[in-house]
Amino acid sequence: MNNERNLKREELTVKDLVTTGIFTALFFIFTIIGGLPFAPNPVLTFYMPIGSVLLCGPIFLLLVAKVPKRWAITTLGIIVGLIFFATGMHWAMDLGYVVMGFIADLAAGTKGYRSVKMNVLSYGLLCLGATGTYIVFFLNPSAWISTMLKNGTEQSYIDTMTASAADWMLAVILLGTAAAAIASGWIGTKLLKRQFERAGITA
Repeated sequence: MNNERNLKREELTVKDLVTTGIFTALFFIFTIIGGLPFAPNPVLTFYMPIGSVLLCGPIFLLLVAKVPKRWAITTLGIIVGLIFFATGMHWAMDLGYVVMGFIADLAAGTKGYRSVKMNVLSYGLLCLGATGTYIVFFLNPSAWISTMLKNGTEQSYIDTMTASAADWMLAVILLGTAAAAIASGWIGTKLLKRQFERAGITA
């Protein structure tokens, strides 16, 4: 009986799914806002993942505080990935959010979603999903270009982007995204300190 009750407590309820949906919508909106100064510019687009994570730390952490259960973070990653897929982004970004959402869920779950540090780390892992498209770009540029042309990206945009790409940029993208995510999460812990205390989340 106790095991059955524990399983029910861990399952996502309709209320949990609604809450997750609301926070996912906010997460996506602020991801777009943060990335908007970079994505339209073929020279600055490499820094889009860094900009896109700056505003979402508090949103992510509040979601985890409201729904500290397995699959909430995974659901967020899947939905964000599907939205980006629908808007014509490279499949590696879409898949990146799905895979890293699952990994981020596992990471936060190791501490029962009650550790501030692990939840911040979880956010950093999720945010690396956005870098998937750039990883493919640097590892297999011809395949990336072919996919993006089919998705409707203009040749002139791709030409300028390719000409602006430097070998060191991939490291900057990965490290910069992780650092920006951790910073955003840290700020979120300060802004939401009272909410975390009420939810029983500890350092």
